[in-house]
Amino acid sequence: MAISLGGTLGGSLGLAAARDFSAADAAIERAIVDHQMPGAVLLVGKGDAIVYEKAYGKRSLKPTTRPMTVDTIFDVASLTKSVACATSVMILVDQKRIDLDAPVAKYIPRFGNHGKEKITVRMLLLHRSGLIADNPMADYATAAQAIQRIMESTPKWEPGTHFTYSDVGFIVLGELVKHVDGRPLDVFAPEMIFSPLKMTETRYLPPAEWKPRIAPTEQRKGEWIIGEVHDPRAFALGGVAGHAGLFSTARDLSRWLRMLNAGGEVEGKRILSESIVKQMLTEDTLPDGTGSRGLGVDIASSFSSCRGTRFDKGATFGHTGWTGTMYWSDPVNDIYVILLSNRVHPDGKGDLKQVRSEVSTAVAEALLGKQ
Repeated sequence: MAISLGGTLGGSLGLAAARDFSAADAAIERAIVDHQMPGAVLLVGKGDAIVYEKAYGKRSLKPTTRPMTVDTIFDVASLTKSVACATSVMILVDQKRIDLDAPVAKYIPRFGNHGKEKITVRMLLLHRSGLIADNPMADYATAAQAIQRIMESTPKWEPGTHFTYSDVGFIVLGELVKHVDGRPLDVFAPEMIFSPLKMTETRYLPPAEWKPRIAPTEQRKGEWIIGEVHDPRAFALGGVAGHAGLFSTARDLSRWLRMLNAGGEVEGKRILSESIVKQMLTEDTLPDGTGSRGLGVDIASSFSSCRGTRFDKGATFGHTGWTGTMYWSDPVNDIYVILLSNRVHPDGKGDLKQVRSEVSTAVAEALLGKQ
């Protein structure tokens, strides 16, 4: 893991001149032509430098056509899990206010029923709690009812034995932060993560003045969703949840990745200790070899095709978001790739599985060479 960094963060710097990112460009352009997404922003970083940054295609097709720009703000969907929620939990672990291997019910007593007494904080972060992926939308008549239904739920699998990617689990983690600290995620994360890292365009519930730069997603009740979370459960929870709800830009996300690749600190601002970052990014796999995750990040699970074929399996990490967002990072070589799009615009039919893999492979080969 790279611990010390040099240089300053810049635009598409001279470093890019020695590297060929044309294969990544071509993959993105093909996906746009094939109507898999209207446009995208690609950002590639090494150390403190942005070595490649480019906008492609359109930010919106409806209700009006607008070009994509590198400063477009995206609903990052499940990137919320790692950037906001898991990082917040790990800060509280670092402060010794949360024990990863303690039952969640130690902190949220009403969670401890119907077999959930065995569920630990670590299990939630690894998606091994036994909780289902998503609870019914009928549970979300009100935010309070939705949380209560989750607190009264019964695990589908024995906790700790089965990997199922669970939004429900991260909703619980968001509640955990609020119960332990007193601040909800939309207050805790900005104060403890985004502000220190100078992520000035990252937040839940973006203000109205951001709206012209926000990429639209689909329609909800006949209105285009612009600046409101796309995820229906996060929306029903008021736009703030552990699993979704965050809005951000590629440049802001790059600052968070720089922090992790640097062992928890950037530009003199320490967010996490080196030991906690190491725990967060260490591969943890079930005995049968499945469910390879870090604490809040993907490493080599069934969801990690966006790693591509060149980033090392087991030593690199990343995440995807339903709306069309992803990042993948290599802390050993101190490099990362961010690809943000709104592939659900305008009709929800875009599929980015192939282009994500192609872009990650192309970027890693440009930076590390072909194997």
